[in-house]
Amino acid sequence: MLRELKRDHHITYLALDDGSAGEKERTQANEYCHDLISVPHTTRPKFSLGFYLELISNLVSPLPYFIKKYESSRMRATIESLVRQNQFDILVCDFLQPSVNIPEKVGLPMVLFQHNVEAMIWKRHYEVQVNPAKKRYLYNQWLKSTKYEGQACRRFDVVVAVSDADEQQIRVDYRIEKVVAIPTGVDLHYFAPRQDVVRDPWNLVFTGSMDWLPNEDAMQYFIREVLPLIRTQAPDTTLTVVGRDPYPSLIDLSKSVRGIEVTGRVEDVRPYIAKASVFVVPIRIGGGTRLKIYEAMAMGTPVVSTTVGAEGLPLVNGQELLLADGPADFATAVVSLLNDKTKAQELGARSARLMEERNGWANVAKVFAGICSSAVSKSKG
Repeated sequence: MLRELKRDHHITYLALDDGSAGEKERTQANEYCHDLISVPHTTRPKFSLGFYLELISNLVSPLPYFIKKYESSRMRATIESLVRQNQFDILVCDFLQPSVNIPEKVGLPMVLFQHNVEAMIWKRHYEVQVNPAKKRYLYNQWLKSTKYEGQACRRFDVVVAVSDADEQQIRVDYRIEKVVAIPTGVDLHYFAPRQDVVRDPWNLVFTGSMDWLPNEDAMQYFIREVLPLIRTQAPDTTLTVVGRDPYPSLIDLSKSVRGIEVTGRVEDVRPYIAKASVFVVPIRIGGGTRLKIYEAMAMGTPVVSTTVGAEGLPLVNGQELLLADGPADFATAVVSLLNDKTKAQELGARSARLMEERNGWANVAKVFAGICSSAVSKSKG
């Protein structure tokens, strides 16, 4: 969307930088912004001693951990300096986390782009957790997330949600009128059907950042509870998990179960999506919308998702994807596509047509630009 916006607007992109971006990534930033400004920032590696100490110390912090870890006085100072020195029309905060660094008084209209209702994610973590100690900790995070998210949303001139369901929840839970939903988009040039890749008739694929807890939970659940049921009817089924920084527990589990590949970070997810016969989204925890579903659909790969996984997407069960909840129903849906290639091909073709007709980023960017322009006009009026 930023690439589309850059065609008509001057984009200054400010981001925390943990040092992982190399020269290639910085050069590629020219695709979506005119000015790239990086603020050095480090976080504790997950599962390190420092990470666990931070989790413990967060019990007495008013901020939830996923916000506290991105607090940066340098970023706050950089924002203040940029606003003093430049004539910006609007400040857009992408995701909730950076909002902790926005100064109290900016002097610009501000838009918060909410990709999820974050408190809902922590609520669902709490609900599915069975370990008593972890459950208490997650309850603490849920309460703090709810308080912080509500306060943060009320600071902005407008909050942008990614689904009608999220818009309604923000409106009701946080008593906010200035919230609007925009559709989810997909890069139709990048995620397009591939004729040069032969599908593996028994391969399933999941893509996503594997250091995000909902994705980790989804794969643990799928491998332990769903995959064994699938293999009772399709014993040659394999699974490929594609995404950066998988938890050690997932890597260990994949080594103990045959036919599972955990790739870690890859340069290009498209060959994995194109190779698979079914794209699975067994997510039980989450909010917002799953871009991964639209990416798979745009490539013509049939999708099986939980209701939570496809939450907020205007899709029809049985027409553009299959929805199934519970291990048995999810397994049945996957097997129905593995064993009926015609059904799978027709489902994939319908979903690809839908993406082409309705969900290109150019249209979504126009909607977002209109929201920003309206916020600027109101601030001047």
